Parts: sequence; C-alpha cells; structure tokens
Amino acid sequence: MKRLFICLITLSLSFSAGAQSKALRTGADQMDVLLPKLVGKRVALMVNQTSVVGKRHLADTLKARGVNIVKVFGPEHGFRGKADAGETVADGIDARSGLKVVSLYGKNYKATPEQLSDVDLVVFDIQDVGARFYTYISSLHYLMEACGENKVSLLVLDRPNPNGSYIDGPILQPAFKSFVGMHPIPVVHGMTIGEYAQMINGERWLKDGVTCNLEVLKLRNWKHTDSYTLPIHPSPNLPNNHGVLLYPSTCFFEGTVLSLGRGTRNPFEMIGHPDLHQYKFSFTPVSIDTMAKTPPLQDKLCYGVDLRKAKIEKGIMLQYLLDMYKAFPDKEKFFIPYFEKLAGTAELREQIKKGMSVSAIRETWKPGLDAFKVTRQKYLLYP
Repeated sequence: MKRLFICLITLSLSFSAGAQSKALRTGADQMDVLLPKLVGKRVALMVNQTSVVGKRHLADTLKARGVNIVKVFGPEHGFRGKADAGETVADGIDARSGLKVVSLYGKNYKATPEQLSDVDLVVFDIQDVGARFYTYISSLHYLMEACGENKVSLLVLDRPNPNGSYIDGPILQPAFKSFVGMHPIPVVHGMTIGEYAQMINGERWLKDGVTCNLEVLKLRNWKHTDSYTLPIHPSPNLPNNHGVLLYPSTCFFEGTVLSLGRGTRNPFEMIGHPDLHQYKFSFTPVSIDTMAKTPPLQDKLCYGVDLRKAKIEKGIMLQYLLDMYKAFPDKEKFFIPYFEKLAGTAELREQIKKGMSVSAIRETWKPGLDAFKVTRQKYLLYP
C-alpha cells in the first residue's frame, strides 16, 4: 500500500511538471535565463504597466534581484500607463521605485546619446496588440535606432500578439509615414514584438541602414494560432480583450468625425455621431480622467452602433466603416486628414467614396499582402 501511495505521488508530480512545462511563459517570466544576461551591466528598461512578472512589475522584480537599473524609458501613456492618448509625458522620478524615468513620448521619441551614455544594455518589455498604428512598435524602432547608433545592446522580452493569427489591411506607402505608421507593412502584421524587431533590423529600416545589436528572449509554449487574453490592459482606452480584438477594425474611425467610444468605459466598442439619428443605440462621451480627458464629441449625445457583443472575425471588419460612411448625412465632412495616416494610403478613402464593396477593396490589398507574407516568413520565431 505504501509503495502504491509513493507511485501515485510520483505520477501526480510528473503530471504537474508536464502541465507546467507546457504553460505559456513570456520573456519576462524566464528569470533563470534573463538574470545572467544582466550581471555586471548598467541596465535601462523600456517598459510600461504591462511589464510584469506574475503580479509584480519587471522594474521592481529586477531591482529586488540586485540588477543595476540606471533609468527607465517610458513610451506613450508613460511608465505606469496612466497618460491619455497623445498626451505629452514628462521626465521624472517614479514614486514607487525611486527610479529615474526618461520619457520617450515628450521632448523626443528617440533616446539621445546623452541619455544612453551610462547604459550598456536596454531591456524592452511592452505588450503590443499587433496593429501598425499602435505606437509601441514605433517606439521600438526609435529605440533600436538609438541603440544601434550608440553601440548599446538591446534585449527584447517577447510577449504574445493577441491579433497574431492573421495578416490584413493595406500596405503603408512612404508618403504617409508617421509615428502611427513607420514601415511598409499592413495594418495587421501578425508578428510578436520580438519578431517585429528582427524584421526592423533585417530589412534595414533604421536610419542610414544602421543595425542594432539585438537579442530576443523568446516565448515558450506559444504559437501564432493561440488565442491570448491580455492580463493587463495595454493602454487606457483598451480596457478589455474584446476591444483589443476590435481595435484593428475600429481604429480607422479615429480618422473620421465620428466617436469610437473614447469618453466611455468601452472605447473602440461603439461608434456614433450626433447626426446619425436613424440609429437607436446612443451614448455620450464624457471626460474620464484615467482614460480620455477631452474625448471627441465630448458631452454630445451620439447615435450609432453598439459593438460590445460583436462577433470577432479573423480579418479587418471593414463593413463598419462602409456602413457608417453610407449613413452619414454630410459625406464631405466624414473623413479628416488623419485618416490617410491610419490607412497608410490615399486609396482607401477614395475606394469608400466610390462605393466599392469590401471584397473589391480587399482584392486591391492582395498583392501587397502576398509580398509581405514572404518577407515576414524570414523573421518568424514561432509556428
């Protein structure tokens, strides 16, 4: 009986170890691999509120392990992720950790030689959502460029892409390059942040063809077809997983006069305007200090569509944009110039104005997408 009990315990432990070994592990979760890479180095972090190990921030975890963290670089929304979209973030001292914080969404997007002069290695650990206009990949570009120019190494701690199972949208054209679209890629690129960093390096997209001394600490037990629910919201206006999955489709409305729900508790999950009286659903954007201080159409009753229970399709759901344009009474005022920056091309606005169908518009994307898929294949780290 005693022998049987021991066998059962052994079997149970073996099963538990096997189950644990198959659990997803982010780059930050692999302290056994990460810590040796930081020994004797002057380390800077580029992180935000998503940079966690378990329930503890990476900065606090590394500091407690004796890592020499000389500063933290903060992206859009700041180190702790509390700044509004587009809001300038200032330098300062983090009250919780005492670490020096240098904003790369304030006076400069790119770290200066002076800001890197006391750094041997930068660790980048930020959760991305896989859309071209989500600015963390633009911040990654400038960080890689600065590191390459100043001979500072970069270590990217990889995280899953919640929209990593498909590729879709028009390819960005050089004339529309901006901080919400820096590279000739589609709207949805289907890569993790680590894979994307490899592509930036490999395609020589950095200024003057400079390359960065890059290392990616890979995910364990993840593949592109895996679904992934973000444990921490990646920015103030993406507070839930459904909004994250809708984001590549509904963010286009930032380039129109419509509200996409900023100033509500469900941004990117509702679309509306005061002049769309034919719709029964309504909402009123208001100032929300932690999400949207001055949202578009603030304090105005908007009529439109509620997408909070909308089925998520594997692809950009372009029909919402076509329907809203068709319903809007003053079509000459529907688009604003920002639309081209989001679309990455002037063609999409014209296609919508001409009344082209979703399938016809998609057909025009196909050659660019086919070429991108070939390029992308070279940089994939996961099945």
